[in-house]
Amino acid sequence: MNQNTVQPAATSPPMPTRPSVLVPADMCDTHVHVFDPARFAYATTRRYTPPEATRPQLQRVMAQLGTGRVVVVQPSCYGEDNTVVMDALHTIGARRARGVVVIDAANTPARNLHEMHRQGVRGVRLNASVDAGHDASALIRRVTAVQRATGHLGWHVQMFADVHTVVAMADELANLSIPLVLDHFGGLDAAALVLTSGAVDGLLRLLRQGNTYIKLSAPYRVVGDPDSPQLADAVRRFADAAPERLLWASDWPHTGGAGSRGSGAANIEAFRDENAAFALERLYQWIPDAAIRQRILVSNPARLYGFDPSSVDPHNEP
Repeated sequence: MNQNTVQPAATSPPMPTRPSVLVPADMCDTHVHVFDPARFAYATTRRYTPPEATRPQLQRVMAQLGTGRVVVVQPSCYGEDNTVVMDALHTIGARRARGVVVIDAANTPARNLHEMHRQGVRGVRLNASVDAGHDASALIRRVTAVQRATGHLGWHVQMFADVHTVVAMADELANLSIPLVLDHFGGLDAAALVLTSGAVDGLLRLLRQGNTYIKLSAPYRVVGDPDSPQLADAVRRFADAAPERLLWASDWPHTGGAGSRGSGAANIEAFRDENAAFALERLYQWIPDAAIRQRILVSNPARLYGFDPSSVDPHNEP
């Protein structure tokens, strides 16, 4: 066994119940992770060590939720070794899976990018908690590097940053030539949901400018109570402004349950005890309009990730 391999924790990743709502056949979960330390070693410089949540377990989650399509996102604990993502794409298959990777955009050879594209990668993730913190200038430089390296492939940049950092970069982000995807409600937190904060208004401006997507994912990263009326109000404002720019995701297997992030590689951080079916049902409460839900769950991700067979892809859709 590789010396950097971590034995999985005893706690299994949470498995959802079946949703009580009828989901469309091509529903896309746009943000999941795979952790398989027995087969793919974590990076030695990681800030946390999650338990095991394997690709077969992910496929059981997909079957339980009724997920027709999925986007596998590279987690930070794997650094720039995207093997676990590529393995999932290969096994789940090009008709159902896409990937978002972590790379050094300035130094990754073009041939490597084209090969990843052929296998189903459609975006590059920047995680501000590990990449550049709250340094807006550093993040803009990284975003620009992704744009230069992958713009010709039609990829997007996916960013996990707090809303204040996002809003501070709004002018630069609005001028990107590639799509921008903001994780987890655009980085909102409980304080930013207050109407007087201006944070939601800043995200609305980005949405209306037509280049930004927001993932309705991981409400537990925003507020203590995912059913809070303030979060519901923000979602409805997003949907009123730009229903064609919203995505849904489960965030399975729900990392961060032990509250030990940043404690280093020695401690295994348990998953949160979350039921992804409840998150899906909550979306139906937030968005009662079936046509808008169809956009969020099917049409928008099909367009962004290239699932739609009618979309034109000159780079050989895998």
